[in-house]
Amino acid sequence: MTVPRWPGDPAMAPVSGPVATARQPVRVHRMRPARGLSCQRVLLLNGLAGSPTIWRPFAQRVPAEIELWGAELPWASGGDPRWQAAGGTTTDVVAEALAGVPRGADVVIAHSFAANALLELLCRRVPDRLQAVVLVSPFYRATPDRFDWSDISFYLNNFHRILAEGIRVSAAQPPADEVVERMALRLRERIGPYGWMRFFDAYLRTPFLDLTGVLVPVLVIGGRRDIAVPIEDVEALAQALPAGRLARVAASGHFAMAEHPPWFTSVVQDFLAVNAPPSPLPIVDVPLELL
Repeated sequence: MTVPRWPGDPAMAPVSGPVATARQPVRVHRMRPARGLSCQRVLLLNGLAGSPTIWRPFAQRVPAEIELWGAELPWASGGDPRWQAAGGTTTDVVAEALAGVPRGADVVIAHSFAANALLELLCRRVPDRLQAVVLVSPFYRATPDRFDWSDISFYLNNFHRILAEGIRVSAAQPPADEVVERMALRLRERIGPYGWMRFFDAYLRTPFLDLTGVLVPVLVIGGRRDIAVPIEDVEALAQALPAGRLARVAASGHFAMAEHPPWFTSVVQDFLAVNAPPSPLPIVDVPLELL
């Protein structure tokens, strides 16, 4: 299959000249160890201006054999602002996070902007050991003509609404609407035009991705009330992936893992039980003299 090339390939080419700055290395940390005789290492990746706390409802519900890992991504809400102009690509960031998990991740669950970075990486190569992937609310269009000028206007002028939704669902006690609005606008300023351009450029590249080599099982999750990602595009991505699966929730927006944690956890568990069962933990023989 011949895939048309995006005019700007290679994707997100490194910035050259005096504006290029080095970002901080990606660090991973174990959020929760596995308990029992088997283990499944799951890496969680949050979207643009997101926070690891968005995964807390999911982390509280997963079985004991799942070991959860998080990554300090440069585009997180408290991340390194230099990522916007730094050399390298967002796929480099995801690859660095995967490499940081000891013995490798069995599963990656990525949300929104991170889901797109992971998808681009999978189009180039499937990391060793990776058995399954979950993409939550990924941005996707099947063909270039699915974009028009109104899309630029919508995502530019309503970007803060997506951020506001994330603030609401992440808070233990949702703040008043006017407080959420101010927080979202402040977060938008932190992302800035460069961060927004990297997001929208990644979105525009999706029709040109060659998905035929992504043979790893992929569960694509979308919400019918998502203001950022039309559900028909989520469906199209699941259909385009050779081993794609689709899960839709009618009452959810862009953050299904926080808006409907029991449903989200159940769907992910069912998918992983079939496609990425936990591996037995290695048995270590203790020398007799140490007993």
